[in-house]
Amino acid sequence: MSLAPRAVLVHRTTEYEELVARHGTHGQAAFFLSSRGRDIEEVAQRHRRTGRALAEVTSAIPLTWRRTQVERADLDRFLFAPEDVVIVVGQDGLVANVAKYLSGQPVVGVDSDPGRNPGVLVRHRPRDAGALLSSVSASATGVSELTMVEAVADDTQRLLALNEIYLGAAGHQTARYRLGLEDDGGVVEAQASSGVLVGTGTGATGWIRSVWQERGGRLRLPAPTEERLVWFVREAWPSPATGTSCVAGELTAGGRLTLTVESERIVAFGDGIESDAVELTWGQTVRVGVCGERLRLVG
Repeated sequence: MSLAPRAVLVHRTTEYEELVARHGTHGQAAFFLSSRGRDIEEVAQRHRRTGRALAEVTSAIPLTWRRTQVERADLDRFLFAPEDVVIVVGQDGLVANVAKYLSGQPVVGVDSDPGRNPGVLVRHRPRDAGALLSSVSASATGVSELTMVEAVADDTQRLLALNEIYLGAAGHQTARYRLGLEDDGGVVEAQASSGVLVGTGTGATGWIRSVWQERGGRLRLPAPTEERLVWFVREAWPSPATGTSCVAGELTAGGRLTLTVESERIVAFGDGIESDAVELTWGQTVRVGVCGERLRLVG
């Protein structure tokens, strides 16, 4: 007998909760903000809106389903099951945070603060949760298969991301490495830069887009469901030992960008989460390309 679906409600600690945890009480947090010309009521209102959104979504979960909640900080310790339906209540970035821990489970993105979030990944309102979950259960809803990016090191360390992967020195200082494309005849270039970004079509609305705009927008950015990535070298430095001829490009489904470390330490992290990084040392090689897994986003 198959198990009933389990609704996994993903959320993050609000700014208000963080303030109160840091200062001890609401009054002390309010005093801290007022001494800097800020009003705690703005933060408290967002906290209340998030609470109402969580309550409304929770009440919409079918009674026959199992249910649980997980906070963003605990995602790396949470075990997702094949029958889970993941409901992300919050910001677009929270969907990216959870994506790398999934293996095909459908994700419903619910915007807890409409008008403040872009709504690229949290596409739905809390009031829509009931209809969406019923549709997911009946397998009658449209699901977007969003492309992800992966980095695999020669020691089997693996990192997945929905938006982009950064490779470079911790602190974004100068990193030294050799960069090449596997389908480019084995040609590699020694470089010194502040890092390499490899991004997806979903990431093309964020960090990748800012670099793309600085470069004049000559490359065509991929669509979120397209099996194609773009990559950019940040602030490559020309010298007698390092070049700048290989600083941007694209990767199709089978293509891989290879980076061989020539620094004491280089890190790779995804979607801006530096605390969850793959560490690489001198001589190690990492291959970056389109990931076989996809994020299955509902709606």
